[in-house]
Amino acid sequence: MLPKIRIAALAALALTAPLLVIPSVAAGAAAPVKKVLVVGMDGLNWAKVIEASAPTLDGLAANGTLGQSLLYCGTVAASSSGPGWSTIATGTWPDKHGVRDNTFSGKQYGTYPDFLTRLEQVNSSLSTLSILDWKPLHAQGTFGAGVDSRITYDGDANGYVGEDVKVTNDAVSRLRDTNVDAAFVYLGNTDVVAHASGTGSAYINAINKQDQQLKQMLDAVAARPGYANEDWLIVVTTDHGHAVPGGGHGGCGMDERRTWILSNKGGGISPIDTRLVDVAPTVFSHLGVSVDPSWNLDGKPVNVRSSDPFDALPLQSRVHETGIASSVLGWTPNGPSGWSVLRNAMPSGGVTEWRGWSFSNEEFWTRTQSSQNRENGLRTRGIFAVADSDEFADRSGGTSFDSTLVSPAFTVSGGAYTLRYVTHYLQEGSQTGDVLVSYNGGADVLVKRYSADARAKVEALSLTAPAGTTSVRVKFRYYNASNNWYWVIDDLRIS
Repeated sequence: MLPKIRIAALAALALTAPLLVIPSVAAGAAAPVKKVLVVGMDGLNWAKVIEASAPTLDGLAANGTLGQSLLYCGTVAASSSGPGWSTIATGTWPDKHGVRDNTFSGKQYGTYPDFLTRLEQVNSSLSTLSILDWKPLHAQGTFGAGVDSRITYDGDANGYVGEDVKVTNDAVSRLRDTNVDAAFVYLGNTDVVAHASGTGSAYINAINKQDQQLKQMLDAVAARPGYANEDWLIVVTTDHGHAVPGGGHGGCGMDERRTWILSNKGGGISPIDTRLVDVAPTVFSHLGVSVDPSWNLDGKPVNVRSSDPFDALPLQSRVHETGIASSVLGWTPNGPSGWSVLRNAMPSGGVTEWRGWSFSNEEFWTRTQSSQNRENGLRTRGIFAVADSDEFADRSGGTSFDSTLVSPAFTVSGGAYTLRYVTHYLQEGSQTGDVLVSYNGGADVLVKRYSADARAKVEALSLTAPAGTTSVRVKFRYYNASNNWYWVIDDLRIS
């Protein structure tokens, strides 16, 4: 979440910052032609953008949508460029696209191609372009051979300062003078500088330079002969963060895992439900391309806001989790209206934040203990429900865990329906996770039992309500647990 003073500054900047202005269309005129530019800035911490002189990025944030989130780590993938750019390009997480580090071993681009390749497959008349100076993104097929024009420079051999200039000059020329429908442009110098000298003054200067290069590209778009009848989506994003202030990434540190998506569309300073997989679906949505369910994407357009009631919960600061800064607001024992938590079987001791089911976010929860797969929930967004018996046991009295999360009553007619939710369940010992349903307030019916890992997945249970059913209530009971990992539930839906 952005600090309040920063939000105020961005709001003021929104009144003055020079940005792309989408031309208005007179009544009866042809609809604007949709176009897309995605700019990737490698290894760029948004906290350092705040320190820099970056009016173009600041202006986009003030007028559009800025969403910040955290990457996976450990057993899923490294916080490195190969997995990061693959996640951005494909709209899927590493457990699908297969890239877990910079060797690109296990890549599944044939099944999960990049968004430019998808566009070509859907409509080959579209003009697609990728320009970059980290060669593997073309050589390994992250942006595939089906892209109409792929321009590659070698920053590793020639230095990224000069190659970023070449990338920018090519982008300016192509964006201004050719019929580009969708483009990806990559700038790498921020990452190189952070590796070489940390995230101090040299890194800030590199951000300033990249901001100027972004402005050159946006000016080129605005100078297009047909710009008056075009509607451009601009997306700027990064693949991973950097350790602050020392630089470096690939591990599980919070600053290494920080990413963001910035768009000129959508409106909103810092929506909490934006994830790195959202770039590709945002491109498809803007261009009017229907996402085929068989693509199995993990993202959504950034302008589609969460309807999950968990995400509207007000959060509070730590109580017993003293390793988390008091400024981080990240948990509450209280669910949304209609939801309840049964804690009558819980002991009186233990860590207060996790006494029974609680509601938390990734920023807070993953700080409790790193490298225990809390970072790898992947498909959770914003605020989620969590039963964490492992953390609960870290204080005297947290000897056992038995708590039930109870949903409101949902309207369901008798017959077939689907119960859908995101689950991130890690098994250890005798712990058990039961999903139960109650029809019309009747007895609980067990519909799913977890006693083995069910990590980072979307569960869709096909169920049948008895004849005469008008309502169903869902319960998630987590029990027989002591110092035994955790269970996360998010985005419950009934259809």
